[in-house]
Amino acid sequence: MARTAGSHSDITGPRIREAALRLFAKHGYAAVSMRRIASEVGVQAGALYNYIPDKQALLFSLLKGHMDELLETWEATPQPADPLARLEAFVRFHIRFTLRRAESIFISYMELRNLEPENFVQIEALRGRYEGMLEQILRDGQAAGQLSVPDTRIAAFALIGMLTGVNTWYREGGRLSEEEVAALYWDMARKAVGAG
Repeated sequence: MARTAGSHSDITGPRIREAALRLFAKHGYAAVSMRRIASEVGVQAGALYNYIPDKQALLFSLLKGHMDELLETWEATPQPADPLARLEAFVRFHIRFTLRRAESIFISYMELRNLEPENFVQIEALRGRYEGMLEQILRDGQAAGQLSVPDTRIAAFALIGMLTGVNTWYREGGRLSEEEVAALYWDMARKAVGAG
């Protein structure tokens, strides 16, 4: 069967990922068929398998791509030596990253349950790495006498949950700008970890 006009691998592959991300976020992984993704992209259903082995591989690719981007972007962000300044940088980074990737954030949390066990383990390891980076900041802050939390691991989970939750209510063009939201969340995060 001939390839659909305009269907080149460097164009079609990313379009498949974009369509799947949008459809999974809107309808849920279980409700979206490969045929529906193909229709959205404008290719024959069988053509999808030239780009991705199956729907599970597509979900895994989206979640891994999100975590890889999150980790690489944070690691490329300047890291102040002072733990409190580093915590502020983390909070502001996480808010900006989250607000600009609403669909990726949504499926990263809501569709994690649909990963097959071996894929789940890989994504959980990446998530653990990111959580560990925040936990290290909190441990450094404790050691420097700047922060006071009873359990740095639980505090890291709580902070990430709070910061990621911004995605559920924030709308661009609303009452608060992205920077105002980041400043408010930094103030709440600072108080939550006992910083002065």
